[in-house]
Amino acid sequence: MSATDQQAGCGCGAPGANHAHHTVRIGWLLAGAALVVNAYIADWVYPDNPLAADISAAIGAIVLALPIFWAAIRDLLRGHLHMDELVALAVLAAMAQGDFRTAGVVAFFMLLSLVIETRTAEGAHRAIESLIRLTPATARRVKADGAEEDVPAFRLQPGDRIRIRPGDNVAADGIIRAGRTSLNESAITGESLPVDREPGDNVFAGTQNLTGAIEVEVTRAGEDTTIGRVRELILAAEKTRLPVMRIMDRYVGYYTPAVLMLVALVWFFTNDWDRVVALLVISCPCAFILAMPTAMVAALSAAARRGILVKNVADLEAAARLDALVFDKTGTLTTGELGVVRLAPREGVEPAELLRAAAVAEQPSQHPAARAIVDLAQRTGVSAPAPSDFHEEPGRGVRASENGEALICGRAAWLRANGIDDPALDADDRAGGESLSVIFVARRGRYLGWIGLRDQPRPEAMAALAELAATPGVRRMAMVTGDREAVARQLAEQIGRSAGAIEWRAECLPAQKVEFVNAVKAEGYRVAFIGDGVNDAPALAASDTGIAMGAAGRDVAIHSATVALMSNDLRRLPFLIRLSRAARSVVYQNLAIGGLFIIAGLTLSGLGWMHPILAALTHNAGSIIVVFNSARLIREGEEDPSA
Repeated sequence: MSATDQQAGCGCGAPGANHAHHTVRIGWLLAGAALVVNAYIADWVYPDNPLAADISAAIGAIVLALPIFWAAIRDLLRGHLHMDELVALAVLAAMAQGDFRTAGVVAFFMLLSLVIETRTAEGAHRAIESLIRLTPATARRVKADGAEEDVPAFRLQPGDRIRIRPGDNVAADGIIRAGRTSLNESAITGESLPVDREPGDNVFAGTQNLTGAIEVEVTRAGEDTTIGRVRELILAAEKTRLPVMRIMDRYVGYYTPAVLMLVALVWFFTNDWDRVVALLVISCPCAFILAMPTAMVAALSAAARRGILVKNVADLEAAARLDALVFDKTGTLTTGELGVVRLAPREGVEPAELLRAAAVAEQPSQHPAARAIVDLAQRTGVSAPAPSDFHEEPGRGVRASENGEALICGRAAWLRANGIDDPALDADDRAGGESLSVIFVARRGRYLGWIGLRDQPRPEAMAALAELAATPGVRRMAMVTGDREAVARQLAEQIGRSAGAIEWRAECLPAQKVEFVNAVKAEGYRVAFIGDGVNDAPALAASDTGIAMGAAGRDVAIHSATVALMSNDLRRLPFLIRLSRAARSVVYQNLAIGGLFIIAGLTLSGLGWMHPILAALTHNAGSIIVVFNSARLIREGEEDPSA
């Protein structure tokens, strides 16, 4: 029986119950409390006639105890023995003495604890569940004649067109086909500032249209949208376990029998029912059980608000221990928006011929260099039809054919591996293309020349890496790239001027990135690999913590990493480490609080220095302190708008 299961059945805290259940529970609590209070009033008003007060106290105690008894019986029928039974036995022991007032007060405070803890802890759950409520229930679908019809959002299908007016929330993932606007994408990416979108740009369900009217072609709807997948993964993360929680689960079955043995010994030697009741009440370890789940759910909520998707609470905890960060270059430290800055055809080859051959070969590829070449061809009016027999080798290049003529684009080594042996290729390869990313091109076995591309560091990369370098415990940062040595060196030097020295490795294939990550791990480091999730899946999987950038709308990024940054803002990384360390600190604080209350309570109760009513109050105090301590994590990072 897991601690989470116990929490769900414990008479002392079950975050996540629905609103109607809360209303019934509060009504039941108030009714029982009124009867118990009436007993005390009757004692004062009619001191010579205790029967009315006793009847009121008995009925009130039974009313308050029924939910506790029901939970205990339900657990026993399921074959479980844990925390509910301790509280039920405490109430029964008080009733057995005829002390219905004490029984009623104890039951009242236990139920009150349940209500307060549940309502407070649900703040984190509500923050997560609010994600799904951002998607509107209906959408304006555009019919073939241009007219609009209101349809339920879950009935939308890929290919439908929907019209989104200013102030509306987007009902499905899609591509803008008409109109320009600004969107609030904070629910997805955590970015507080609006972003401008135009025809051809992607939009996501749950984002808010701020200015212009747009028409969107639906690509995903319902649970298949980015926000639907994010919600599904976050809620799944709540069910995952920390290693220390699994250890607790293993031994928790021994706790209740041990407490019952202690209670039997105290009763045998003292014959004091007040001590027995107090021991049973204070021994219920609700604060201890709530210590980790409440902290982790609150931390997951804070991460989701900042556009950080953590798929397992163990990965969130592991981020606190990271001391080495390995970055991919293109699309991670740089914008990934490469632009062609040089066409270098060999003698006798026209620039347009070089560009056309490269654009045809790269047409199906989604690599940033390929898209830059194809975009330049389109802008300059160079025809570039789709090739046949396309094959892409990640980190090396592409091979295709047009009208039976072979086209080869990529590294010089890739051209040589495909039979291109030309002194001009060797000379250009040695020259290195200055500090540019270089694509070499061949057609029909003939080397045509090279194309130089360049991208820029992300504007926030320098500040983020400088903050990471100053983070206590981070001892090593490195960059690995499939790009040329000159390009890698220039970027590393540029980063080093503001963020300090950074290691770098150039001309790395995906397998070599994995080898580098494994080598750093072998030196005793806890390694995070940060990449864009496109060609980095092996390295993301090999690291202790794989962090995918720009995961919004990209399944490969969401599923290939343990942590996904929904935006491309590297400043999320320092926040992730701070949040992880804060969550770990809160968990330790909660465990200390829970353990202290149990040990002190058992000691005082066993010595006869704690009345059952005081034990109930003390129990509540410990649980509520733990819940409120965890709730602090929900607001983590709000003081830093860049986080």
